[in-house]
Amino acid sequence: MDKQCAAVCGLYGEAYSWFIATIEEPERLTRLAMQMCRSDSRKIILCINLLIFVLFSGCATLPDVKTENVNNHRVEYSLIRSGSATVVFENGLDGKMNWWRRVIPDISKDATTFAYNRPGYGNSDGVSSLRDGLHIVEELRTLLKSNGLTPPYVLVGHSYGGLLMQLFARKYPDEVSALILVDSTHPEQFKGKGARKNWPAWLRFLFHLYLSSAARQEMDFISATGEQVLTLPAFSGKPVIVLSALQPLSEKGELADDANAKRKDIARLYPGSQQVWVDSGHGIPLEKPEAVIDAVRQVLSKKIN
Repeated sequence: MDKQCAAVCGLYGEAYSWFIATIEEPERLTRLAMQMCRSDSRKIILCINLLIFVLFSGCATLPDVKTENVNNHRVEYSLIRSGSATVVFENGLDGKMNWWRRVIPDISKDATTFAYNRPGYGNSDGVSSLRDGLHIVEELRTLLKSNGLTPPYVLVGHSYGGLLMQLFARKYPDEVSALILVDSTHPEQFKGKGARKNWPAWLRFLFHLYLSSAARQEMDFISATGEQVLTLPAFSGKPVIVLSALQPLSEKGELADDANAKRKDIARLYPGSQQVWVDSGHGIPLEKPEAVIDAVRQVLSKKIN
């Protein structure tokens, strides 16, 4: 099925990697659209709709998917119990837990793995609470405890999920044994030149049109969540691995330069962290899952030793 997805997205080769880059890198999607329009103005509509269909429907599923009522709300998750360590995966903005489908099967051979869909995604019910990081982190902690998963956890977060895991680790450092950030959103991603007001108008419209309601609510609180992260002491004294996408560094332009500067700056926020540049686009869990697998195994080995 993954090959079929790639075939669909292969209409424009790099289009898939570019499109799955989340909204903090609008310059890449802008360039894609311009190139496609120069070729055939009708193709952009076809390609974007096909890509969105693939992105939001998913091409494969995780094993052991369940739903559970937590505080009178249904939550969809995948839990595979194996080993004493627990690895918790957090998805990016508008991403579902299937983003980890190439990572979890390997990790679950040696450790308990937990991935889930935040409220409003997949089969998880929406909630009325604010969608800032503090609320989301508390919801995740409640969900983990309701399943009998006790800390400390290895936290793995991709993109916006990385921002959430930064907050979790800083707020509850005693509950975290290691932190792995997979091309994570920077706490100040939408500040300075990366502010949404600097995006092209058509791109702001496109994301307003295609982002789910849950994603739009989270997006509105990204800067507030970033501030929540930076008001807390840095997570230190335990393993932190920063996986950063290498391919976006070739992109040039004001927005791209700002995004890449923040990509490089993530490691500075965590003294003693290990930054690994992965030859991939933003979608590392799908494009280069082995990089995530290696990072998790590295911290699990330290935990065991």
